[in-house]
Amino acid sequence: MAVAHLGSITLDCDDPSTLAAFWRDLLDGEITYSSEKFVAVKIPQGMLTMMRVPDHREPSWPASAVPKQIHFDLVVADLDAGEAEAVRLGARIASEQFAPERCRVLLDPAGHPFCLCLPQNFAKIGG
Repeated sequence: MAVAHLGSITLDCDDPSTLAAFWRDLLDGEITYSSEKFVAVKIPQGMLTMMRVPDHREPSWPASAVPKQIHFDLVVADLDAGEAEAVRLGARIASEQFAPERCRVLLDPAGHPFCLCLPQNFAKIGG
């Protein structure tokens, strides 16, 4: 029996409202709470929260000067369409792409890397 369950995943950033709007739109979520320092986004899989931190520094991935602070792998049916929509919503395409025919690396508005991947990449992971 589990001792705990996941309440939310929190992303540190300097602009919680902008970052929350990006993830809300990308994952078809709903902003359920918003303040100057904290924004919560309910998504079908749970809750994402964005928290303003003093002197937040964007990750420098793949360099390690400022390590990445979180990494999402999101499944899409079409890499080109998913990438185009993410960019339209505010993502940037990462300069490093390791397997662009299977997964695309992008950066959210606060610089957190995330991947858009084809479903077959998770067939073994999901059972």
